[in-house]
Amino acid sequence: MMGDLTPRARRPWRAVPAAIAASSLLLLAACSGESEEGGAGLDNTEASMTDFAADQQFKATEPVDFSILWTDWPELPIKDSWQLFDEIEKRTNVTLQPTNIPFSDATEKRSLLISAGDAPQIIPLVYTGEDAPFVSSGAVLPMSDYVDLMPNFQKYVEEWDLGDMIDNLRQDDGKYYMVPGLQEVSVPVFSMIIRKDVFDEVGAEVPETWDELRVALEKIKAKHPDSKPLADGFEGQSMLNYAAHAYGTVAGWGSGNGTFWDEGAGEFTYAATSDGYKEMVEYFHGLVEDGLLDPETLTTTSDGSVNELSEKVANSAVYAASGASGTVAEFQLALQEADPDAEFELVQIAPPGGPAGQVVEPRNFWHGFMLSAEAKDDPHFVALVQFLDWLYYSPDAREMLRWGVEGETYTKDADGTITIDPDYSLDAYNINPDAKTDLAKDLGFSTFLAESTESRALKESYNSDQFVEYMDRVLESRTPRDPFPPAPLDDAELEQASLLATPLKDTVDTNTLKFILGDRPLAEWDDYVTELEGQNLQGYLDLINGAQQRFAEKN
Repeated sequence: MMGDLTPRARRPWRAVPAAIAASSLLLLAACSGESEEGGAGLDNTEASMTDFAADQQFKATEPVDFSILWTDWPELPIKDSWQLFDEIEKRTNVTLQPTNIPFSDATEKRSLLISAGDAPQIIPLVYTGEDAPFVSSGAVLPMSDYVDLMPNFQKYVEEWDLGDMIDNLRQDDGKYYMVPGLQEVSVPVFSMIIRKDVFDEVGAEVPETWDELRVALEKIKAKHPDSKPLADGFEGQSMLNYAAHAYGTVAGWGSGNGTFWDEGAGEFTYAATSDGYKEMVEYFHGLVEDGLLDPETLTTTSDGSVNELSEKVANSAVYAASGASGTVAEFQLALQEADPDAEFELVQIAPPGGPAGQVVEPRNFWHGFMLSAEAKDDPHFVALVQFLDWLYYSPDAREMLRWGVEGETYTKDADGTITIDPDYSLDAYNINPDAKTDLAKDLGFSTFLAESTESRALKESYNSDQFVEYMDRVLESRTPRDPFPPAPLDDAELEQASLLATPLKDTVDTNTLKFILGDRPLAEWDDYVTELEGQNLQGYLDLINGAQQRFAEKN
């Protein structure tokens, strides 16, 4: 074990009497890839509930301890005094025993622990696809074998129409090894934030397309010639990500493995060689060339890049920029500090449409969890799965993880409206900022566990009115792109694909920015494609397409 992995003080493990094996719905059995040794045949049922059902309070029949890997954010270190752990124990008879890892290298430390067989039972903060490296070694459990023990998960997969997306989690063996956080509605976290008051000033409408945005930027530039009115602030990765869907491609943060599914051809192609990708690059190059897009914000790599962007917004050098709901608050603060009497309106707009239509990213899951292989040897294994089904997917648990204890830290009206108690704050969302006790820092609520699964109502309960309006606009006016078909690689293919994908991506990232900034002429586009082909691009595509065809035939 590594010296800086600090377990919370542990209680002795308790011996508990055997209980009858849990029974549950088999709603997902047909599409879960369930093996013959699925949840129904398990005999390690101590402390489990006999008739555990959806929307029912889970409570172990005897006190039990379960270990969990806990990531510490620098601004939110874990505390033994957090009410969160006490409340979970009070409701469920479960004591969580965290092993702490720092956020700075959490992914690396998690991998080392899993590979060495030293990981705690519960491995949270796992995004889709992050289970793949651990499948062949058997270091984590195939969760699809145990969804018959998870009635809440099954219920909300069905009610929120997520079954096809769950199928896309499957690895080469037809099973999935992580269960994700479920989102009733999904909208892009990052899009564009505009100074609507300035758009109004120059007679520009809120842009619905990238072409309309260019017209608006030209009007702002004419009124404010010293500005470069559009900016990114995330090395171009954010803007390229949400712009790419409108051009029928993927880019930036959303590039994934670099491929794009060609429905007509029935195969994956390489996104960064497509006509749509080239058209997108030409568009942004034109903005830079005409002084409409700030090139500094595409290349800044320092940790302070977002702060620098806020300064540009505050100094009226930028009037539209990439960001999330939290970025809106940062821009507001910067503008108010620059001029306490300033009047302005910041609006997060739906990602603009383009040649491919009013298209945004596919519906997404959020982070979920895996279970270490050793967890199955615990005599309380069924109780562990039931507990996690409650914690991750029960509405009561989700509300507790976000808001704390009803009647103490918050109240809820008959219509479901949640109001935080005046004595408590939620600083991350600027709610009751003057209160002395913060739900997250002081009590442990609204930490990463609260993010995973959310109904629309819960998501709206803590977000600003402005973000709720943004969410409504996206859901009403944009169409999520269809997800690509699964193409899971086996262990040998994963290694080979990694060796090929890394230099390809480096070439794409480097030359995309060069083309946009004018450091490489667009006339050399064909040369750039030839360079990618020289890095065995076709061999990489053959790997991905071979995996897709094999998976389709097997499933």
